Amino acid sequence: MSSQPLLEPTGKRIALPVRVEPKVFFANERTFLSWLNFTVVLGGLAMGLLNFGDRVSRLSAVLFTVTAMFVMLYALYTFHWRATKIRRREAAPYDDRVGPTVLCIFLIIAVAFNFYLRLTNPPGQ
Repeated sequence: MSSQPLLEPTGKRIALPVRVEPKVFFANERTFLSWLNFTVVLGGLAMGLLNFGDRVSRLSAVLFTVTAMFVMLYALYTFHWRATKIRRREAAPYDDRVGPTVLCIFLIIAVAFNFYLRLTNPPGQ
């Protein structure tokens, strides 16, 4: 018997194939559809403000529409980025820490802008 250990640490990294389960593909699609569902709701809110509101509401509707369009583009970019990483079987952080935070910031800005316009331009004037 040899007195050498079975596994010697040589400092070299061993490349192992990453197994990607089918549920990962579907999770990516489900997340993308969830983001698009939210943008459709946000766009519907903007259309309601645009059609049934006054001048102040129309300005807010434009801001909500722009926010919805940016969210759609971000969701598409994230979907394609994740799909490429999954297809290449790369080990990458697939969680999204930036998107929801930025979306909440944009929504807070849009609602604050709506309140500001509503307070500075009362409906009776």
